[in-house]
Amino acid sequence: MSLVLVTGAARANSIAAGIVPRLVSDGWEVATSDLSEADYPCDLSTHAGPDELITAVTRDRGPISALVLSHAHDVNSGILDTTAESFDAHVAVNARASLLLIAAFARQVPPGGGAVVALTSDHTTGNLPYGASKGALDRLVISAARELGPLGISANVLNPGPIDTGWMGEGFAAELVPAHPLGRIGRPADIAAFVSFLLSDEGRWVSGQLLHADGGFSARY
Repeated sequence: MSLVLVTGAARANSIAAGIVPRLVSDGWEVATSDLSEADYPCDLSTHAGPDELITAVTRDRGPISALVLSHAHDVNSGILDTTAESFDAHVAVNARASLLLIAAFARQVPPGGGAVVALTSDHTTGNLPYGASKGALDRLVISAARELGPLGISANVLNPGPIDTGWMGEGFAAELVPAHPLGRIGRPADIAAFVSFLLSDEGRWVSGQLLHADGGFSARY
């Protein structure tokens, strides 16, 4: 049975929490990480955290065949009120930790290769440090597809659009529905199905892509 590591999986109604049961039903052995309340508590804001996480998982569970990056640091702010410290914190977790996790994953990937899927966002105004750090993540993952392809590793970035994970009030959710051609807000299970495909043998032919699985939400632009 192949092992997948899913980061950012502590919160019960998160996207990652929706992904985990789908991957279990697909036959994956799943390890989870987060700051707390996961199989592997880990502070990804530190320089050593990502390597320590991969080392701990492989020591306890064996080689990791797939990596789903769903962790995030997110504090709303814009150009005029984003501090240097806040910007650095976003980059540390959302970009630097992802780079180090992907590198550590690639160094231990089993024969036959593996797959990386990272969740991203196109937030900008009012959510600037989050969006900027996610933009860096996009470039990292697409680069990984080119550099790590010879190791049999596929790598993709997935933008889920607005997903109802409990952060939307009823009023805000109602405002967003008309922007979705399919007439509803996305759910974690929708994203879980797409991640399931990208990690499958058939889905790994897709690589180096920034993909939108958002019910047509991004088509409004």
